[in-house]
Amino acid sequence: MDKSRIESFRAKLLKEKKRLEEELAKMHEENMKTTFAREDYGGDENYEDHMADAATNIFDRERDLSLEQNVKDLTIQVDEAIHRLDDGRYGQCTNCGKRIDEARLRAIPYADLCIDCKKDEERLR
Repeated sequence: MDKSRIESFRAKLLKEKKRLEEELAKMHEENMKTTFAREDYGGDENYEDHMADAATNIFDRERDLSLEQNVKDLTIQVDEAIHRLDDGRYGQCTNCGKRIDEARLRAIPYADLCIDCKKDEERLR
């Protein structure tokens, strides 16, 4: 891969990292607001009596935490891709060592597996 393509991928990865960090900050802020809002209901006896409301709140909180974790995981993948760029290993499958197709990298710049290894990984799940 030539230097201009590498720099193009670096720009994409840095842009994606910034977007993910902003999304994570926004999610964290929203989760904090939601947590404090739910705590405000603590003294309301009528609110505490509704098990369905409590279950909904637990479901919403778990969903929010799961989404937040997904964004954190993507951020880690982007950071790892940047490290591979720095080490000269970007675009190389971390499993089999083959080159990752450039079209795949354009679609998912933080991809660390070639399409064949990714298919194998998906099948094993």
